[in-house]
Amino acid sequence: MKSNKSHTPSENRVSRAIVALLENPSVEKAAAAINVSPVTMWRWMQQTDFQARLRLARRRAYSQCVGRLQQASSAAVGTLPRIMTDLAVPAGSRVRAADSVLDHAARAIEIDDLDARISDLERAAEKSTLEIE
Repeated sequence: MKSNKSHTPSENRVSRAIVALLENPSVEKAAAAINVSPVTMWRWMQQTDFQARLRLARRRAYSQCVGRLQQASSAAVGTLPRIMTDLAVPAGSRVRAADSVLDHAARAIEIDDLDARISDLERAAEKSTLEIE
């Protein structure tokens, strides 16, 4: 789609629009938050540069969320064994905690195995490339 200069927002408006899109549940509410029409917001969202900046902002926001989850994981890891072994906790909760521990341990082993296999394949591919040269 060809960019139309009359619909190209200023740098400040782009930044405000991106924040509004991240903070609001709909394009309409995001547009209202920065006092533009939903049609204007939609037009901006069709521009390649705007789309790229919005994707980057979304990735950064998601990355921050993942970081917060990683920080909370230590507490979660401590909580599961406590629930699992506390006889005062209902049996169903202990079973769910035990199942969760086993499930996460199995997935960790699978991920570790996959990581080793990928590393082996990458080394083999690199060796193959060097032999061809």
